[in-house]
Amino acid sequence: KLFFTDYGNAAKVERCDMDGMNRTWIVDSKIEQPTALALDLINKYVYWVDIYLDSVEVVDYQGRRRHTVIKGRQIRHLCGLAVFENYLYTVNSDNLSILRINRYNGSDVQALSRLDNAKEVRVYQKRTQTAVKSHACEVDPYGMPGGCSHICLLSSSYKARTCRCRTGFILGSDGRSCK
Repeated sequence: KLFFTDYGNAAKVERCDMDGMNRTWIVDSKIEQPTALALDLINKYVYWVDIYLDSVEVVDYQGRRRHTVIKGRQIRHLCGLAVFENYLYTVNSDNLSILRINRYNGSDVQALSRLDNAKEVRVYQKRTQTAVKSHACEVDPYGMPGGCSHICLLSSSYKARTCRCRTGFILGSDGRSCK
């Protein structure tokens, strides 16, 4: 799945398949300017920063069990968001400090360090990288991912795929080759 935020005409947090199909709104009320987004892949939660409401909130992948982690002036101007163990990590764009926030109760907000020009934060941890034995976009014997001549996107599961073409090409009738 692909998770993303939008604060155009109607602010929302959405999810869809990697090929853009099955687009679903998971949060569409009491939300103004959702920006940074982070996933708890193990427990299947979506966290986001709303820079207009000065809040960090969370829901499960279906948009249920919503609650506010933290709200108020102390988290104004946040950008970037990452989850690791019991904490959320984010960047305060006002003073370029990396903040650590307890993700269960919003307590224990700590400035860890300051980085010039920081706009994003990422945590890489081996156990959050899910291992898949095989998937629909594996390279075939001819060197084509998923049998697609240009781009292979996973679809509704890791066993299904959709072929797409680079700009200036159209997908052939076989659904795999680009012309």
